[in-house]
Amino acid sequence: MKEIPNYKKIEENLKPGKFSLEGFLGNDNRSLFDIISDDKALILQLNIDIKEIITRLKYFRDKGFDFDGTFIIVDEKWKVSVISHRGKTKCPFEDKGFFAKTEINLIYLPKNIEINYSDLSIHLIEEHGFFGGKGSLYRLEPEILKIALEL
Repeated sequence: MKEIPNYKKIEENLKPGKFSLEGFLGNDNRSLFDIISDDKALILQLNIDIKEIITRLKYFRDKGFDFDGTFIIVDEKWKVSVISHRGKTKCPFEDKGFFAKTEINLIYLPKNIEINYSDLSIHLIEEHGFFGGKGSLYRLEPEILKIALEL
């Protein structure tokens, strides 16, 4: 995970309008530092590994990628749909490079748990330990991920 050089500047980037219409913080009033620290502590408490989360998120994205938004069944337990939009997006943490604009919808059928994420979501978790602020569109709750991804 990369160190964040300037939390205040990155927090501005995560607000609505700069990198995303809705932003990445939702209705979370905590600082970016606290959001990331709290999620890191929760991941440890839940005894899950960020690498496992990333591997599973990429696995489902890759399984559904060639089906252009059509839901498919994966491993008899998950329903996945991947929509790829034209263009690319930048990381609000100001990393170099661009990320495909994808929308991944994953439903864990045994518990009917639905999660939505994107390629940028995967990057934000993998490189920055950022799961999104509470109430944000693509917030990925670690407790839900543990169940839905069978970690």
